[in-house]
Amino acid sequence: MKKILVLGDSLSGGFGLKPSEAYPALLANKLRAAGLNFQVTNASQAGGTTDGGLERLPGHLKRKIDIFILELGINDAFRGVPVDQIQNNLQQIIDKAKARNPDVRVVIAGMAAPKAFGADDYVSAFGKMFAELATRNGALLVPYLLEGVAGDPSLNLPDGIHPNAAGQRILAENVWRVLEPMAREISQGRGGSPEPPGS
Repeated sequence: MKKILVLGDSLSGGFGLKPSEAYPALLANKLRAAGLNFQVTNASQAGGTTDGGLERLPGHLKRKIDIFILELGINDAFRGVPVDQIQNNLQQIIDKAKARNPDVRVVIAGMAAPKAFGADDYVSAFGKMFAELATRNGALLVPYLLEGVAGDPSLNLPDGIHPNAAGQRILAENVWRVLEPMAREISQGRGGSPEPPGS
């Protein structure tokens, strides 16, 4: 059975919900329904930062992983950590995963710092960081994990920050669009990078 590791924060952990309602569990259901034999390990932690991810990661690399979904950084932004430091930590996390699993395929979940948050140049640099990491590492990018969910009271818990169960279903769709073709490719034993569209 192929293995997927999700390393994230409360968004991936399903804050305030049952573990079965968080998008990693929903992805496991989608994979099963599609006849794709993958086990999903959700190593997410509420309040997770890139520093914390670096510390927690080695324990999850004892077993081989085939796909690595990385969703960290927004809690660093809330703490005002410089973008280059966040990017450096995320790069180290990817490097560690690849060192243990040279063929691992990486999916980066992009986030956006709220507009009201900090200086415009910080918000802009934070938003661009995920695409830069994806390009540099040959990773696939979920452009914005909270696409279609952020700012919609009906899809979030009363705190207005964390998706509710309906919101998590949309997060699962956002990741699935990127994950499904990769998972099918790995299942069929085709390694290497995905073909660019239209090739």
